[in-house]
Amino acid sequence: MSLYALLIIGTFIGPFALSFDKKIHFYTYFKVLIPSIIIVAFTFIVWDEFFTQKAIWGFNPDYLSGIYLGSLPIEEVSFFIVVPFACMFIYEVLKGYFPNLKKEKMGKIVAFTITLAGLIFSISNLENWYTLSACVLAVLLSIRFFFINRSPWYEDFAFAYLVAIIPFTLVNGVLTGMATPEPVVWYSEAHIMGVRFISIPLEDFFYNYDMLILVCFLFEKFKLQKV
Repeated sequence: MSLYALLIIGTFIGPFALSFDKKIHFYTYFKVLIPSIIIVAFTFIVWDEFFTQKAIWGFNPDYLSGIYLGSLPIEEVSFFIVVPFACMFIYEVLKGYFPNLKKEKMGKIVAFTITLAGLIFSISNLENWYTLSACVLAVLLSIRFFFINRSPWYEDFAFAYLVAIIPFTLVNGVLTGMATPEPVVWYSEAHIMGVRFISIPLEDFFYNYDMLILVCFLFEKFKLQKV
């Protein structure tokens, strides 16, 4: 089994096994979670495919199963299903176990940091496709959901995003070469800032934010429609 596949399976097993926890009952949300993930996954897979074809990033076959969907390894396609699933699990667990935690300041800090940093990085890296696309989208999403809509779920999302950075760093760190001679996923230096946290390009944190906030938005929207 490929290294990338092992990471995907490891990311999925824990949250799925704990989905039947009596306090959270995460499995009861599957009917609204699955379409939320699939809609966002489709968009990001198209984005991923385009950037792969443009050699903005790519994949090391030494760490893959050899099964592809277009230009994308099947493990990469699975990433857009499994990672949002695990992160929404964290989102619901934190809501269930910390219902009285004050998150207003946390939400403001995350929104202002993402917006300000995203603007700075975008303006100073207009020629870098990955930097520009990931950061501009993060800015627009933050403005819409926090500053304009004042979405009631944003503070819980911000808390979950911060907590999810820990497992994200472990998984993405391995993918970007933290523990291997060569990275599983490589990036064109012409389209990133070159600033990395351990081995992870800073843009990945904005990209992850983009994906997860969209899943959370649809997740909460579909939950309301089921009421």
